[in-house]
Amino acid sequence: MTSAYTALLQPGRIGTLELRNRIAMTPMGSNFAEADGHCSERIQAYYEARARGGAGLLIMGVCAVAYPAGTAEPYQVGVSHDDFIPGLAGVAERAHRHGARIAMQLQHAGKTATRDMAEGRPLWVPSIPHATRTTMMAAFTPEEMATFVGALGRQKPQHKVMDKADIEQAIEWFAAAAQRAQQAGFDGVELHAAHTYLLAGFLSPHYNQRDDEYGGPLRNRARLLLETIRAVKRRVGADFPVWIRLDGEELRTPGGITVDDAVATARLAAQAGADAISVSAYATITDGSAFTEAPLVHQPGGLIGYAAAVKKDLPIPVIAAGRISPEMATAGIERGQFDFVAMGRKLLADPELPIKLAQGRRDEVRPCVYCYACVSQIFINQRVKCTVNAQVGHEHEFQVEPATTPRQVLVVGGGPAGMEAARVAAMRGHRVTLVERGERLGGTLFFAGLAYDPNGRLLDSLVTQLRKLPIEVRLGTAATPALVAQLRPDVIVVATGALRGTPDIPGAHQAHVWSGDELRRLMTNDGADEIAQRKLNLAQRALFRAGGMFKVTDSAQAIQGLSKLWMPLGKRVVVIGGGLVGLELAEFLIPRGREVTVLEATDKPGRELAIVRRWRVLDAVEHHARLHRQARVDEITADAVRWTDAQGQAQRTPADSVVLALGAEADDSVAASLQACGVPLHRIGDCSRVGFIEGALHDGHRIGREL
Repeated sequence: MTSAYTALLQPGRIGTLELRNRIAMTPMGSNFAEADGHCSERIQAYYEARARGGAGLLIMGVCAVAYPAGTAEPYQVGVSHDDFIPGLAGVAERAHRHGARIAMQLQHAGKTATRDMAEGRPLWVPSIPHATRTTMMAAFTPEEMATFVGALGRQKPQHKVMDKADIEQAIEWFAAAAQRAQQAGFDGVELHAAHTYLLAGFLSPHYNQRDDEYGGPLRNRARLLLETIRAVKRRVGADFPVWIRLDGEELRTPGGITVDDAVATARLAAQAGADAISVSAYATITDGSAFTEAPLVHQPGGLIGYAAAVKKDLPIPVIAAGRISPEMATAGIERGQFDFVAMGRKLLADPELPIKLAQGRRDEVRPCVYCYACVSQIFINQRVKCTVNAQVGHEHEFQVEPATTPRQVLVVGGGPAGMEAARVAAMRGHRVTLVERGERLGGTLFFAGLAYDPNGRLLDSLVTQLRKLPIEVRLGTAATPALVAQLRPDVIVVATGALRGTPDIPGAHQAHVWSGDELRRLMTNDGADEIAQRKLNLAQRALFRAGGMFKVTDSAQAIQGLSKLWMPLGKRVVVIGGGLVGLELAEFLIPRGREVTVLEATDKPGRELAIVRRWRVLDAVEHHARLHRQARVDEITADAVRWTDAQGQAQRTPADSVVLALGAEADDSVAASLQACGVPLHRIGDCSRVGFIEGALHDGHRIGREL
């Protein structure tokens, strides 16, 4: 065991349940069940991969106790009748096969059961909920709105205020579901009493306005939860672990659950027989960025304080969640802030994270880049995916198996598509040579890592994995027919990326106007001498040639620091193009003291970003810069950009520098030059179609599997 993570990797106990380490898989909605709620090969293989990867405990998320009632996802797991047991038993067996333990999170979505809304069923609530104003919908494209969860915006919700008979029915649903989990071979159950779902609605003084014994003071609001715990315990027996997921606080919710409420509820739950408390939090979605305050927190370790507050003087274990790194988790366990850590997105990105920590391979862990592609799928009724791990949801079909006939593979391009193709091909036993025109690996991912730090950590991980595999990497090497003749590969994979040229805008060729490619090549030292000659002054060129500025290091993190001291951009920057590249560039420039204006031609900026990430970036740009939609750029002058607004009015924005963040198109030139070599050739990544990091990695993984 690696000493740095001893506390995290030591065995633990929840009730009678012995766990091999303190790492739990967070209960996440995945949309991996079948349309009828059953568990088949897709979801079974998904959980098996995390068990094989070494997690101590898997918590199967949002299993619907009243299925199809009380559900919010089209492919949600059902546990409302015995027909579901065989499929669930398959999930449990495959987790146990690899030494993991597995629990089932039992849930009724209450007021957020959007599938009930879509299918005309009333939403079960403690009392009629307050209307909430939100701006979250403004960022959605028409295509996303067409598949948005439930029927929000298309049907008026019907509410059923629960009477005593309904309360008894709900308790029975939870108890019967727990018994089915036990019969299916699960090792415990978690009652979901957070995130405004049914049980949480009763706990919340904001949502619970009842005047009977289930409303008013905390002990009354907790009555349904406590009765449910006792009923479940009676049904499954004292030795079957049962625990609760609670909100540490309801943020942006006037009169909502407080930390003191959470602490008091946790103690009542322990007295009622709960074997552990899992601590989360929730923010009312008054705008899109609220979702990344809680429950899907963006701030590293952002919910630890709640877990620590609940843990104090509590006689049962506490499970913490919320973007907690292995280092943070180890420290928190050592300090007594919590006993277990629930990891969600990290185990999507790399199911083998626990094993790699135990084997001293921390640098090989593929990091989550917090792009929110996974959870954004839920909002549009799609199955979860992962930008950095193409196998998520496809573990049953995307196998990396030894090649029947090892081949000599030439990969052209050292960006994310090329690196992933080389990695997977080498893992399968192919002999791989990767050539890269520039002097470092990463391509546009290196530049993306400057704008958004998690992308830099992804690049570090990819480079580390490449170096630990028998892959010959040749930097500063152009792919030519002569090179192909020298290497004599059996197959060529071209991953040379996209071109981001200069659009046809009057004034676009001036020295203070930068194309995305020019800025990227200068800051990453990709054949940038000619660009430096045209764009930099004499002193800057001298520094550049002397190895200073951005040539000083291969570290994206170091260049991020240097960029706070100097960049080839003036104080007032106009970014033309409000897509993924333009918005992330604006987000990067704001903390570097630039006055940024983004001009976007459409009314939906950032459509290439996953919904939840888009919310965050738009929030940052709109609060700290200026973003103009439906802006038509007319001319770039020596000191300004002239443009026309949505009302047809002429506008002028002063500019010291202008960045052109549009016009990306697939670059097929290298592939075309090698086509005549007579060697089978595959185009992947942005040189085939512009798909950004996700498209590049998924394409690379696919071709690596298929060679």
